[in-house]
Amino acid sequence: MPVTTIGGQEVNVDDEGFLTEYDEWNEELAAELASNIGIDELNEDHWKVITFLRSDFQEQGETATLRRVAAVGGIPTKTLFQIFPKKPARKMSYVSGLPKPAGCI
Repeated sequence: MPVTTIGGQEVNVDDEGFLTEYDEWNEELAAELASNIGIDELNEDHWKVITFLRSDFQEQGETATLRRVAAVGGIPTKTLFQIFPKKPARKMSYVSGLPKPAGCI
């Protein structure tokens, strides 16, 4: 797996830039990753999604889909599209330091 530097931190990533090592992620890195995709500031709604995704990943062993975040995480799909515009599932997992969800293009 390739290694890259994001925000001064060396991290392992896949060919699409998604982190491959769960423990390399931290909140400062999340802010850098968000900035990389045009999200200038992570607000309370962003952190609710990130916290759910990371917790769910540890329990389930895979990144939650948009549908699961809405149904199980209790975060309306409309909100997900507002805070992670254009391809929210992909962006949510990227900022959360997780692999993109199965079936995500």
